[in-house]
Amino acid sequence: MSSKLQEQATRAILYHAFFRLESALSIALTIILVFLFPHPFPWWQWWMWLALGIVAEGLIIYTSVTDPETGRRVVAEMLRQQFNPRALRTPQVREWMERALEYRDQIEGAIRQRRKGVLKGHLRETTTRVDDWLAHIFNLAQRLDRYAQDPIVARDKSDIPQELTRIRRRLEQEDDPSVRDQMREAIRQKQAQQANLERLENTMERAEFRLEETQAALGTLYSQLLLLDAGAVDSGRPQRLREDIADQVAALQDTIEAMDEVYKEQSRR
Repeated sequence: MSSKLQEQATRAILYHAFFRLESALSIALTIILVFLFPHPFPWWQWWMWLALGIVAEGLIIYTSVTDPETGRRVVAEMLRQQFNPRALRTPQVREWMERALEYRDQIEGAIRQRRKGVLKGHLRETTTRVDDWLAHIFNLAQRLDRYAQDPIVARDKSDIPQELTRIRRRLEQEDDPSVRDQMREAIRQKQAQQANLERLENTMERAEFRLEETQAALGTLYSQLLLLDAGAVDSGRPQRLREDIADQVAALQDTIEAMDEVYKEQSRR
Protein backbone atom coordinates (compact mmCIF):
# COMPACT_ATOMS: atom_id res chain seq x y z
CA MET A 1 0.00 0.00 0.00
CA SER A 2 1.32 3.46 -0.83
CA SER A 3 2.27 5.72 2.07
CA LYS A 4 -0.74 7.94 1.38
CA LEU A 5 -3.17 5.03 1.41
CA GLN A 6 -1.46 3.63 4.51
CA GLU A 7 -1.92 6.92 6.35
CA GLN A 8 -5.58 7.07 5.34
CA ALA A 9 -6.11 3.48 6.45
CA THR A 10 -4.48 4.18 9.83
CA ARG A 11 -6.68 7.23 10.36
CA ALA A 12 -9.78 5.23 9.39
CA ILE A 13 -8.93 2.46 11.86
CA LEU A 14 -8.28 4.96 14.68
CA TYR A 15 -11.52 6.79 13.87
CA HIS A 16 -13.41 3.51 13.96
CA ALA A 17 -11.75 2.54 17.24
CA PHE A 18 -12.66 5.82 18.92
CA PHE A 19 -16.27 5.95 17.69
CA ARG A 20 -17.19 2.27 17.93
CA LEU A 21 -20.07 1.33 20.25
CA GLU A 22 -17.82 -0.09 22.96
CA SER A 23 -15.85 3.15 23.05
CA ALA A 24 -18.98 5.28 23.33
CA LEU A 25 -20.32 3.09 26.15
CA SER A 26 -17.01 3.23 27.99
CA ILE A 27 -16.89 7.03 27.83
CA ALA A 28 -20.56 7.37 28.84
CA LEU A 29 -20.16 4.96 31.75
CA THR A 30 -17.06 6.79 32.99
CA ILE A 31 -18.89 10.13 32.95
CA ILE A 32 -21.87 8.66 34.82
CA LEU A 33 -19.68 7.07 37.49
CA VAL A 34 -17.58 10.20 37.98
CA PHE A 35 -20.61 12.46 38.51
CA LEU A 36 -23.14 10.12 40.13
CA PHE A 37 -20.93 7.79 42.15
CA PRO A 38 -17.73 9.70 42.85
CA HIS A 39 -17.19 7.96 46.24
CA PRO A 40 -18.72 4.46 46.24
CA PHE A 41 -16.20 3.50 48.95
CA PRO A 42 -14.65 5.66 51.65
CA TRP A 43 -11.20 5.25 50.14
CA TRP A 44 -12.33 5.71 46.50
CA GLN A 45 -11.61 8.98 44.70
CA TRP A 46 -13.57 10.29 41.69
CA TRP A 47 -10.44 10.45 39.52
CA MET A 48 -10.04 6.69 39.90
CA TRP A 49 -13.12 6.21 37.70
CA LEU A 50 -11.49 8.53 35.18
CA ALA A 51 -8.28 6.53 35.30
CA LEU A 52 -10.18 3.27 34.77
CA GLY A 53 -12.09 4.85 31.90
CA ILE A 54 -8.87 5.94 30.24
CA VAL A 55 -7.42 2.43 30.61
CA ALA A 56 -10.61 0.87 29.20
CA GLU A 57 -10.62 3.29 26.27
CA GLY A 58 -6.97 2.57 25.61
CA LEU A 59 -7.65 -1.18 25.56
CA ILE A 60 -10.56 -0.72 23.15
CA ILE A 61 -8.43 1.36 20.80
CA TYR A 62 -5.52 -1.08 21.08
CA THR A 63 -7.66 -4.12 20.27
CA SER A 64 -9.23 -2.29 17.34
CA VAL A 65 -5.88 -1.29 15.88
CA THR A 66 -4.24 -4.67 16.38
CA ASP A 67 -7.18 -6.89 15.36
CA PRO A 68 -6.59 -7.98 11.73
CA GLU A 69 -10.27 -8.62 11.03
CA THR A 70 -11.31 -5.17 12.25
CA GLY A 71 -8.53 -3.55 10.29
CA ARG A 72 -9.44 -5.35 7.08
CA ARG A 73 -13.12 -4.50 7.44
CA VAL A 74 -12.41 -0.82 8.11
CA VAL A 75 -9.95 -0.58 5.22
CA ALA A 76 -12.42 -2.26 2.85
CA GLU A 77 -15.10 0.26 3.84
CA MET A 78 -12.62 3.12 3.46
CA LEU A 79 -11.64 1.98 -0.04
CA ARG A 80 -15.25 1.67 -1.13
CA GLN A 81 -15.91 5.21 0.09
CA GLN A 82 -12.74 6.61 -1.41
CA PHE A 83 -13.15 4.82 -4.74
CA ASN A 84 -16.91 5.23 -4.84
CA PRO A 85 -18.32 3.99 -8.18
CA ARG A 86 -21.38 6.19 -7.69
CA ALA A 87 -19.14 9.23 -8.17
CA LEU A 88 -18.69 8.13 -11.80
CA ARG A 89 -21.49 9.25 -14.11
CA THR A 90 -20.70 7.03 -17.10
CA PRO A 91 -22.48 3.66 -16.69
CA GLN A 92 -19.75 1.53 -18.30
CA VAL A 93 -16.97 3.17 -16.30
CA ARG A 94 -19.01 2.85 -13.10
CA GLU A 95 -19.54 -0.86 -13.82
CA TRP A 96 -15.79 -1.39 -14.32
CA MET A 97 -15.07 0.24 -10.97
CA GLU A 98 -17.72 -1.85 -9.23
CA ARG A 99 -16.18 -4.99 -10.68
CA ALA A 100 -12.69 -3.98 -9.55
CA LEU A 101 -13.96 -3.48 -5.98
CA GLU A 102 -15.70 -6.85 -6.09
CA TYR A 103 -12.46 -8.54 -7.18
CA ARG A 104 -10.63 -6.81 -4.35
CA ASP A 105 -13.19 -8.13 -1.85
CA GLN A 106 -12.90 -11.64 -3.30
CA ILE A 107 -9.11 -11.52 -3.14
CA GLU A 108 -9.26 -10.32 0.46
CA GLY A 109 -11.73 -13.07 1.33
CA ALA A 110 -9.59 -15.77 -0.28
CA ILE A 111 -6.56 -14.65 1.71
CA ARG A 112 -8.52 -14.37 4.96
CA GLN A 113 -9.60 -18.01 4.69
CA ARG A 114 -6.00 -19.19 4.50
CA ARG A 115 -4.41 -20.76 7.50
CA LYS A 116 -1.84 -18.73 9.35
CA GLY A 117 1.66 -19.25 8.06
CA VAL A 118 4.41 -17.93 5.84
CA LEU A 119 2.24 -18.11 2.71
CA LYS A 120 -0.53 -16.06 4.31
CA GLY A 121 2.00 -13.42 5.29
CA HIS A 122 3.17 -13.18 1.69
CA LEU A 123 -0.40 -12.96 0.45
CA ARG A 124 -1.17 -10.16 2.91
CA GLU A 125 1.52 -8.09 1.20
CA THR A 126 -0.15 -8.92 -2.09
CA THR A 127 -3.39 -7.41 -0.80
CA THR A 128 -1.67 -4.10 -0.05
CA ARG A 129 -0.36 -4.05 -3.62
CA VAL A 130 -3.89 -4.67 -4.88
CA ASP A 131 -5.05 -1.57 -3.00
CA ASP A 132 -2.49 0.52 -4.89
CA TRP A 133 -3.70 -1.12 -8.07
CA LEU A 134 -7.27 -0.17 -7.16
CA ALA A 135 -6.25 3.46 -6.65
CA HIS A 136 -4.79 3.60 -10.17
CA ILE A 137 -7.89 1.95 -11.62
CA PHE A 138 -10.05 4.62 -9.99
CA ASN A 139 -7.79 7.41 -11.26
CA LEU A 140 -8.08 6.02 -14.77
CA ALA A 141 -11.85 5.59 -14.41
CA GLN A 142 -12.19 9.22 -13.28
CA ARG A 143 -10.39 10.45 -16.39
CA LEU A 144 -12.48 8.31 -18.70
CA ASP A 145 -15.60 9.57 -16.96
CA ARG A 146 -14.47 13.18 -17.30
CA TYR A 147 -13.82 12.69 -21.00
CA ALA A 148 -17.16 11.00 -21.62
CA GLN A 149 -19.01 13.78 -19.79
CA ASP A 150 -17.00 16.74 -21.16
CA PRO A 151 -19.44 19.00 -23.06
CA ILE A 152 -16.67 21.04 -24.70
CA VAL A 153 -14.99 17.99 -26.20
CA ALA A 154 -18.37 16.71 -27.43
CA ARG A 155 -19.16 20.10 -28.94
CA ASP A 156 -15.78 20.44 -30.66
CA LYS A 157 -15.97 16.92 -32.12
CA SER A 158 -19.30 17.88 -33.70
CA ASP A 159 -18.55 21.48 -34.70
CA ILE A 160 -14.99 21.44 -36.06
CA PRO A 161 -15.66 19.34 -39.20
CA GLN A 162 -18.57 21.64 -40.06
CA GLU A 163 -16.46 24.75 -39.44
CA LEU A 164 -13.66 23.43 -41.65
CA THR A 165 -16.13 22.78 -44.46
CA ARG A 166 -17.58 26.27 -44.10
CA ILE A 167 -14.19 28.04 -44.12
CA ARG A 168 -12.97 26.04 -47.12
CA ARG A 169 -16.05 27.01 -49.11
CA ARG A 170 -15.55 30.65 -48.25
CA LEU A 171 -11.87 30.36 -49.21
CA GLU A 172 -12.88 29.20 -52.69
CA GLN A 173 -15.03 32.30 -53.12
CA GLU A 174 -12.73 34.88 -51.52
CA ASP A 175 -10.67 37.18 -53.76
CA ASP A 176 -8.87 39.33 -51.18
CA PRO A 177 -5.33 37.89 -50.61
CA SER A 178 -5.11 39.03 -46.99
CA VAL A 179 -8.49 37.51 -46.14
CA ARG A 180 -7.46 34.30 -47.90
CA ASP A 181 -4.30 34.16 -45.76
CA GLN A 182 -6.39 34.57 -42.62
CA MET A 183 -8.70 31.80 -43.77
CA ARG A 184 -5.78 29.48 -44.44
CA GLU A 185 -4.45 30.16 -40.94
CA ALA A 186 -7.90 29.47 -39.49
CA ILE A 187 -8.01 26.19 -41.42
CA ARG A 188 -4.57 25.27 -40.11
CA GLN A 189 -5.64 25.97 -36.53
CA LYS A 190 -8.85 24.00 -36.92
CA GLN A 191 -6.98 21.08 -38.46
CA ALA A 192 -4.52 21.07 -35.56
CA GLN A 193 -7.42 21.11 -33.11
CA GLN A 194 -9.13 18.28 -34.98
CA ALA A 195 -5.92 16.23 -35.01
CA ASN A 196 -5.57 16.69 -31.26
CA LEU A 197 -9.19 15.67 -30.74
CA GLU A 198 -8.55 12.51 -32.73
CA ARG A 199 -5.42 11.88 -30.69
CA LEU A 200 -7.44 12.41 -27.50
CA GLU A 201 -10.14 10.02 -28.68
CA ASN A 202 -7.57 7.37 -29.59
CA THR A 203 -5.91 7.79 -26.20
CA MET A 204 -9.25 7.35 -24.46
CA GLU A 205 -10.00 4.22 -26.48
CA ARG A 206 -6.64 2.76 -25.46
CA ALA A 207 -7.44 3.68 -21.85
CA GLU A 208 -10.73 1.82 -22.08
CA PHE A 209 -8.95 -1.27 -23.36
CA ARG A 210 -6.39 -0.88 -20.57
CA LEU A 211 -9.19 -0.77 -18.02
CA GLU A 212 -10.79 -3.88 -19.49
CA GLU A 213 -7.42 -5.61 -19.55
CA THR A 214 -6.75 -4.79 -15.91
CA GLN A 215 -10.18 -6.19 -14.97
CA ALA A 216 -9.18 -9.47 -16.57
CA ALA A 217 -5.83 -9.34 -14.75
CA LEU A 218 -7.63 -8.90 -11.41
CA GLY A 219 -9.75 -11.93 -12.17
CA THR A 220 -6.64 -13.91 -13.11
CA LEU A 221 -4.95 -12.89 -9.86
CA TYR A 222 -7.95 -14.11 -7.87
CA SER A 223 -7.84 -17.48 -9.64
CA GLN A 224 -4.11 -17.82 -9.06
CA LEU A 225 -4.49 -17.06 -5.35
CA LEU A 226 -7.02 -19.87 -5.03
CA LEU A 227 -4.52 -22.32 -6.53
CA LEU A 228 -1.54 -21.38 -4.36
CA ASP A 229 -0.39 -23.99 -1.87
CA ALA A 230 2.22 -24.02 0.90
CA GLY A 231 4.97 -24.93 -1.55
CA ALA A 232 4.32 -21.75 -3.52
CA VAL A 233 6.56 -19.73 -1.19
CA ASP A 234 9.64 -21.73 -2.11
CA SER A 235 8.80 -21.53 -5.80
CA GLY A 236 8.66 -17.74 -5.68
CA ARG A 237 5.11 -17.54 -7.04
CA PRO A 238 3.88 -14.95 -4.48
CA GLN A 239 6.77 -12.69 -5.47
CA ARG A 240 5.92 -13.11 -9.16
CA LEU A 241 2.32 -12.20 -8.40
CA ARG A 242 3.48 -8.98 -6.75
CA GLU A 243 5.70 -8.26 -9.74
CA ASP A 244 2.73 -8.78 -12.06
CA ILE A 245 0.71 -6.31 -9.98
CA ALA A 246 3.58 -3.80 -10.14
CA ASP A 247 3.60 -4.15 -13.94
CA GLN A 248 -0.14 -3.52 -14.06
CA VAL A 249 0.19 -0.44 -11.84
CA ALA A 250 3.04 0.91 -14.00
CA ALA A 251 1.01 0.36 -17.17
CA LEU A 252 -1.97 2.17 -15.66
CA GLN A 253 0.26 5.05 -14.56
CA ASP A 254 1.68 5.38 -18.08
CA THR A 255 -1.84 5.46 -19.50
CA ILE A 256 -2.95 8.09 -16.97
CA GLU A 257 0.04 10.31 -17.79
CA ALA A 258 -0.62 9.97 -21.53
CA MET A 259 -4.27 10.92 -21.01
CA ASP A 260 -3.36 13.95 -18.91
CA GLU A 261 -0.86 15.16 -21.49
CA VAL A 262 -3.31 14.96 -24.39
CA TYR A 263 -6.16 16.39 -22.34
CA LYS A 264 -4.08 19.39 -21.26
CA GLU A 265 -3.08 19.99 -24.87
CA GLN A 266 -6.74 19.99 -25.88
CA SER A 267 -7.66 22.35 -23.02
CA ARG A 268 -5.07 24.91 -24.14
CA ARG A 269 -6.69 25.23 -27.55
